Amino acid sequence: MPTNFTVVPVEDGGAGKSTLEGVFSEEDEEDISPRRPYSGDVTPRESSPFINNTDHDQENYYDGKNMALFEEEIESNPMVSSLLNKLANYTNLTQGVTEHEEYENEEGVTKIRVKSPQMGTFIGVYLPCMQNILGVILFLRLTWIVGTAGILESFAIVVMCCTCTMLTAISMSAIATNGVVPAGGSYYMISRSLGPEFGGAVGLCFYLGTTFAGSMYILGTIEILLTYIVPNAAVFVAEKKEGEAEAMLNNMRVYGTCCLALMALVVFVGVKYVNKLALVFLACVVLSIMAIYAGVIKTVIEPPDFPICLLGNRSLQNHNFEKCVKTEVIKNVTYTTKLWELFCDSRHLNATCDEYFTLNNVTEIQGIPGLLSGVIKDNMWGDYGPSGMLVEKKNQSSVPAQDNSRDIYMPYVFNDISTFFTLLVGIYFPSVTGIMAGSNRSGDLRDAQRSIPFGTILAIATTSFIYMTCVVLFGACIEGVVLRDKFGDSVKKNLVIGTLAWPSPWVIVIGSFFSCCGAGLQSLTGAPRLLQAIARDGIVPFLQVFGHGKANGEPTWALLMTAGICEIGILIASLDAVAPILSMFFLMCYLFVNLACAVQTLLRTPNWRPRFKFYHWTLSFLGMSLCVSLMFISSWYYALVAMSIAGCIYKYIEYRGAEKEWGDGIRGLSLNAARYALIRLEEVQPHTKNWRPQLLVLLKLDSDLGVKHPRLLSFTTQLKAGKGLTIVSSVLEGTYMTLGAEAKSAEQNVKSAMHAERTKGFCHVVVSSNLRDGFSHLIQSAGLGGMKHNAVLMAWPGGWKQAEDSYPWKNFIETVRETTSAHQALLVAKNIDKFPSSEDRLGEGTIDVWWIVHDGGLLMLLPFLLRQHKVWRKCKMRIFTVAQMDDNSIQMKKDLQMFLYHLRLNAVVEVVEMHDSDIAAFTYEKTLVMEQRSQMLKQMQLSRNEREREAQLITKLGTKSHGNLNDNATATPDHRVHMTWTKDRLITERNRNRSEPNVGVKDLFNMKPEWESLNQSNVRRMHTAVKLNEVVVNKSQGAQLVLLNMPGPPKNKGGDENYMEFLEVLMDGLDRVLLVRGGGREVITIYS
Repeated sequence: MPTNFTVVPVEDGGAGKSTLEGVFSEEDEEDISPRRPYSGDVTPRESSPFINNTDHDQENYYDGKNMALFEEEIESNPMVSSLLNKLANYTNLTQGVTEHEEYENEEGVTKIRVKSPQMGTFIGVYLPCMQNILGVILFLRLTWIVGTAGILESFAIVVMCCTCTMLTAISMSAIATNGVVPAGGSYYMISRSLGPEFGGAVGLCFYLGTTFAGSMYILGTIEILLTYIVPNAAVFVAEKKEGEAEAMLNNMRVYGTCCLALMALVVFVGVKYVNKLALVFLACVVLSIMAIYAGVIKTVIEPPDFPICLLGNRSLQNHNFEKCVKTEVIKNVTYTTKLWELFCDSRHLNATCDEYFTLNNVTEIQGIPGLLSGVIKDNMWGDYGPSGMLVEKKNQSSVPAQDNSRDIYMPYVFNDISTFFTLLVGIYFPSVTGIMAGSNRSGDLRDAQRSIPFGTILAIATTSFIYMTCVVLFGACIEGVVLRDKFGDSVKKNLVIGTLAWPSPWVIVIGSFFSCCGAGLQSLTGAPRLLQAIARDGIVPFLQVFGHGKANGEPTWALLMTAGICEIGILIASLDAVAPILSMFFLMCYLFVNLACAVQTLLRTPNWRPRFKFYHWTLSFLGMSLCVSLMFISSWYYALVAMSIAGCIYKYIEYRGAEKEWGDGIRGLSLNAARYALIRLEEVQPHTKNWRPQLLVLLKLDSDLGVKHPRLLSFTTQLKAGKGLTIVSSVLEGTYMTLGAEAKSAEQNVKSAMHAERTKGFCHVVVSSNLRDGFSHLIQSAGLGGMKHNAVLMAWPGGWKQAEDSYPWKNFIETVRETTSAHQALLVAKNIDKFPSSEDRLGEGTIDVWWIVHDGGLLMLLPFLLRQHKVWRKCKMRIFTVAQMDDNSIQMKKDLQMFLYHLRLNAVVEVVEMHDSDIAAFTYEKTLVMEQRSQMLKQMQLSRNEREREAQLITKLGTKSHGNLNDNATATPDHRVHMTWTKDRLITERNRNRSEPNVGVKDLFNMKPEWESLNQSNVRRMHTAVKLNEVVVNKSQGAQLVLLNMPGPPKNKGGDENYMEFLEVLMDGLDRVLLVRGGGREVITIYS
């Protein structure tokens, strides 16, 4: 059964609480309500997507016992009936393009009355788009473009530009119908589709385009005023003919600035006045278009009388003379005319005249010969030329003059600028902009998802038809020299398009004047709101001041900014120079609208469900290509500047961190690209040339869940010259149900530490029943697909000897074993807190590498990566290797130098000889102490285990069983000794043994039997550690960092504590040590 939704306006007051009292009372109710166990800082709820969402109706979600099964989920998952109720009461707010109607209630709190949207397709979309598209270029420049480029090339320009806007409108329709478009219009669509970086960059480009469009419309208004309506109102008047162009520009600047100030004042006082005049401005456009077509029809019956005067084949400015003759005969007396005086030094017949004037005759032809005159053949091709070129009639004979130096002072019609095809494209394109007018008003539409596509596409089709027919009709009705006369000098300073209009040229003059005024006001109205929308999004921090405005929401500061930028365009003072600038910014905007549609279509995200179905990604890409082509066709340097501005804004927003999640297509594109790349990588070992350290950093957290060793993150950053993956992780001991909030908090703390240390990577904190399993799971499962870590970085457990239990060093050794089993490299940093931070700069020093065994070349690669960072850049690299008795140390050094040369590594090589020597007494003593400590720890551990087992038995068996257990203990005194062994007892026994005289005074000779009872494998290992430590300390005690091969742990787990002792002896006396254990594969190669 279909469901009908009714959209109703929001009424003031009502049954519930209102204003501040209602808000605070709701908060009080929430405070006394029971809290959800998983709410708050654990998993914050998303805000409702519905505008009219209130919380006071949550008490009605659950009523009765019918839905008791879901009663625990009611607060987070509302009932369907409640959801439908919210949908039925949904109101789409107006977007601020109309004046806010305000009133105050009894408490004095200002509220805004919201009207229900009533506009349909015709009023809300079609007419606004028509009004924005048809404007200043049509009335002031289209005839000149047709005359300069010819009918064919002009038609091509119109087709290219209209095709670009039509394709953009199709893409825009798809985006606009994929959900509700709130305030911001086109900016909202682009930013929510492409993300904050692209949204901010393109939004500002669109804002600049709209602002410069205001400049163009104001300049058009002043040009019509000073050229065609009141030419005598000019403030600056040129004394010489060559100064007329500069005087005109100065007049444009003065009057344009005054007009801008007046329009800004009107917009500041209230937008409602602009909206009330909108219908008048629209009527002017419609009447002007109708007058043009009526004039074309009239030329078939009776062409208008607009004669033009030609000297030879040159067109003349005829506003300074009435008759197109050199002399006239009155009563058989020959008199010279005003035209004679313009070319001769006196009015007498024997005066000295211009050579060209003397050689050529004057002819008069009709400027508007009519539709059936056949002039279309002459206007089919273009006539480009440099600035100052004379406007001449094609196929008209003339006698050239020898001296043309004084032509500039003669009343000829000249080109005021150099003309070429690409320039005309840039000047024409603003005439097809304005297609966003419908989407900008989406909040005022009754059915935006139907009206925007239909109204916009119909408006573009209509205006495209008007432009195409105008190109053909202008070329078929108007003489070529008149078409190329930009300011109508050859038709007595009439607007050229006005000469074609019926019933009078003044219809077009007045209509175009008010049309340009209205378009300028709309630009000054829309641009500040666009800037305000960008500022309120908070993605560009330095623009936030423009988000504020008057109490009714009017963007005062944004209006001032807009007026300032608009003044820049007015100071340029040339409509032909401003038009290409705003073309760039609009084309940038249209480019990204097409990109947004294409990205969303190709990604096929589940939320991409436009109601407008007539779109395709190929059309969007074609629109993108047209936009880019038109940008570089119009002006390649303007295109580069516009792209640079957009790029700078993009990088700025990215640098400042636009932490906005808008579900944009770029994020989806990144996800798809990442998925594709991960699938391509697969889980295979990369080639040696592509190997780089992908680090899994195992962090320790303190009691406050803060990072215990932040310098480990600094060291990670310094190793990132390899541009590899970094996963920073830690483990909390417990269960996730109880420690979920702590895990989230710890993850935030780790992210903050990573940000402070500038560590780029991923963060993950897991909760496990014990630390051992947690680290094991991370080593096994961190990463995804082919993007998995290949090296583990951790800190040396510095206080393992003083620890109350053996878990720290046992966890450490198990981590070493697991990384070895997983064929992953291991980096262990001793005294990590003494390592330099990323802000430090180490002076002269060395990074010493002690290459004892070869396990893949990681030892040599790490110093190279470290020296890429500014902290270690000044340190030199030294490589030490150890030679045995049978080795040729000289040859070893040469071979190692050659090897480093092929590896392209710069390092000082030194070979250290370690001869076989007798094991010193100190080594035996160290080994004896180590084994005694190991035995003591085993006794303590056994005692602890027995106590735990005894406690479990007591719990299970009760008092009776406890009595039996005591009997058994009495029968077996050996076990009782172990159960009662404590640390205090151990210390007492050790002191008692030391007090015996034959133990305290033993000399070396008497200890020989005890030495022989030692494990000889431990003795040999201790001997190696002691001797190697002596050599390393001797050579590298002053080094900034020492890298050592890390020996592997023993296969028999019974000797784990001895292994820790060996490593401690090996690193004794060194400040910064990095133990390195390779992953069992080559990571560096001599081959290219």
